[in-house]
Parts: sequence; structure tokens; C-alpha cells
Amino acid sequence: MHSQTPTTPSRSRGFTLIEVMITVAIVGILAAVALPAYSDYVLRGNIASMTNELLAVRAKMETYYQDNRTYASTSSATAPCTTTAVSYSKPTYTIACSSITSTTFTATATGSGTMAGFVYTITQADAKTSTLPSKWGGTTGSSCWLTKKGDSC
Repeated sequence: MHSQTPTTPSRSRGFTLIEVMITVAIVGILAAVALPAYSDYVLRGNIASMTNELLAVRAKMETYYQDNRTYASTSSATAPCTTTAVSYSKPTYTIACSSITSTTFTATATGSGTMAGFVYTITQADAKTSTLPSKWGGTTGSSCWLTKKGDSC
């Protein structure tokens, strides 16, 4: 006669519903914290790009002024920044020049898309102004470039 060994009940392998729900909740919390922080990080990078481009425009205009003794275009040379055409255009902002005379100019970077509402300007005298959208406090810097939430001049 064969002796029978008691069989142990087989145990299912896998995750329980509670374990899956806890994992989903943890991932949701991490995403809720990380996504806004990443968005602000990208915006700050675009702000740095905007202000760096404006500084480059100003440097080019100063070089042009040193060579031609005017910021306005002459018959023999075209200024790097003109009122007839947008000088620089990126996916998130556009840089245009205005108020160009023989002794003055203003370059303005205006945000678009995710950067809508951000406006930075610089003049030949290195006067900088900025306007931030309401999502960043809606503040205006009349004598500096505001580059972070809560900044002031």
C-alpha cells in the first residue's frame, strides 16, 4: 500500500491588488512632485537662452557701432538687428529690434508657447527690463532681468 503524503495547497504567484494599488499611488505621488519641478527647470533654461541671445545681439550691435559709428544700417553695411525683419527666432521666443537710430536701439525677446508672457528687453545703454507672466508672479523688473520666481530688482 502506498502511503500518501499530505499535499500542500499550491500558492499562486503574482501581485495582489493591494500591492499594485500601492505601487500606482507611489508613482502618482512622485509624478505629481517631479513634473512641476521639471517644467520650472525647462522654463529657467529657456529664460537663460533668451537673455543670452539678447546679450549676443547687444554685443553684435556694439561691434557694428564701433565699425560704423551708428546702430542704423548704412548703405555699405547691414546692422545685425533691423526693424524690417526679426533677427532671431527660436521655438519658444522671438527677438526683434526697435527704436533703432544712429545712437540708440532696443532689442526685445518675446516668449511664445510655453514661454508666453515672458518679455525681456535690453538697450544700447545696457538697460534691462523684464516682464513675467502671472504663473510666475506677473512681476515687472524695471531695472533688471528677473529669471526666477519671486525675484526682484
